[in-house]
Amino acid sequence: MIIKKRLATGALGLLAALACGLISPPAALADEPAADSPKVELVLDVSGSMRARDVDGDSRMAAAKQAFNEVLDATPEEVRLGIRTLGANYPGKDREAGCRDSERLYPVGQVDRTEAKAAVATLRPTGWTPIGLALRGASKDLSGGEGTRRIVLITDGEDSCGLPDPCDVARELAAQGTHLVVDTLGLTLDRKVREQLSCIAEATGGTYTAIQHRDQLSSRIKQLVRRSADTPVEAPTPVQGAAQCAKAPYLGSGLYSDRESFGEHRWYRMRVAPGQELRAAASVAADRAVDPDYGVLLRAVTPGGQELVRGSEAGSGRTDVISSGLRYPIADADDDEDTTARTVCLELSQSFSAPASVKRTPGLPVELAVDVVDNDDQPADVAAFGLGRGWVLLAVLTVGGLLVGLLWGWLARWRVTVWRSN
Repeated sequence: MIIKKRLATGALGLLAALACGLISPPAALADEPAADSPKVELVLDVSGSMRARDVDGDSRMAAAKQAFNEVLDATPEEVRLGIRTLGANYPGKDREAGCRDSERLYPVGQVDRTEAKAAVATLRPTGWTPIGLALRGASKDLSGGEGTRRIVLITDGEDSCGLPDPCDVARELAAQGTHLVVDTLGLTLDRKVREQLSCIAEATGGTYTAIQHRDQLSSRIKQLVRRSADTPVEAPTPVQGAAQCAKAPYLGSGLYSDRESFGEHRWYRMRVAPGQELRAAASVAADRAVDPDYGVLLRAVTPGGQELVRGSEAGSGRTDVISSGLRYPIADADDDEDTTARTVCLELSQSFSAPASVKRTPGLPVELAVDVVDNDDQPADVAAFGLGRGWVLLAVLTVGGLLVGLLWGWLARWRVTVWRSN
């Protein structure tokens, strides 16, 4: 009897252990970051120039450390945050060694505030400014997952290494088709620094901010970190348009990204059935210096080359992006008509040009949003009822003119009669 009780007790213990084992893994997984969690990496310049004491009477490095501590305290729980440095380790004059000086200070993940602050506290202004290298490293640190990815670069100078060029690196990151934004914060008002940081930000759809005060630095970084958590992401699907409609890729409803060389024409195809409406919008970003006059054209044509509808936009002067769109409805088919979906070709072209010194590769970033929806059964547009068609408009004008003429003649006769009577 005692043996049976011991066996029963052991069996219950074994079942309890198994239950704990089955239950505990999900609890542990709950602490792991979700695949779509927003990711942010703060990239901090720790080069020797950060010793300058011109931020509210304190050094740039001290202002950055205080801002980082405040940002770490305010980071939302859903944000996975990391820190990377550049110029933090090598104090010498060897250019090759100095231009390899970038390291991950704190890995991207759920923030342990005590550990992250301790890592930041050890930083001392030291070496060179390899911004291009640091951007590539930050992109690798943020890889994986489907959420938003943001790099916040804080520096007080332009890249001191030359290769890789930070603007070229930013264009490479944008050309990869991943949803990565680089925001730049400059701790100086130097013109060259402003131009380089603006170039980096514009290439990826980010922002540039000039910082002069300690509280301004802290509030701006907090704002960018919160923006990553608040911004829903729909990563565009990379696609490559063709040089002619017959070889163009078929697109479904969605958001797509591509690259176009200066003055290039690219083709895409959609299938639209009777009773549906094609809606398309295209944006071309000027991620580098371009000539002042430019335009973008989006056309819908048949496979035989007949134009159906077009949308165009032109501009002059400085721009970040230019967009155009179109809508093309197909009427419902009658009972004896073919209801098969028709192929509609979309041609996207732009007339950007640039000085000879501007690099042509990769091409300008393009985003194409396309959708196919059912036609509205009760259109609110007056023209949809036929008033925009030639014969209806002519009939309306004829009848209206006749009525106005009769009324005017009657008023004229009445005035003459009254004048004679008086």
